[in-house]
Amino acid sequence: SSADPRRLTGVEAVIDKDLASQLLAREVEADLLVMATDVDGVYSDWGTPKQRLLNMATPAELRALPFAAGSMGPKVEAAALFVEATGKRAAIGALADTEAIVEGRAGTQVVAD
Repeated sequence: SSADPRRLTGVEAVIDKDLASQLLAREVEADLLVMATDVDGVYSDWGTPKQRLLNMATPAELRALPFAAGSMGPKVEAAALFVEATGKRAAIGALADTEAIVEGRAGTQVVAD
């Protein structure tokens, strides 16, 4: 038997806000995707004595690093997807630094390869 096309069926789902944001930014043809968060940017070796702020990185460089799935991981992936799809810039940084992030002077700037 065929299902009634007018009948809606619910499913369990998780919608990641960062991945949804990059998709929306692409759909509206945004010039820049900024993800404001509670840290000043993306760090390599986070939480270790070797931690270092990444001022600028490509999607490939970011994907080569490990990031926590529940924190920076989705932001990094969203930034990478936006840059790869559009060739435009994405940035991740602290909410208080938004103006400087937009100007490219703060946060982590994600740019095309």
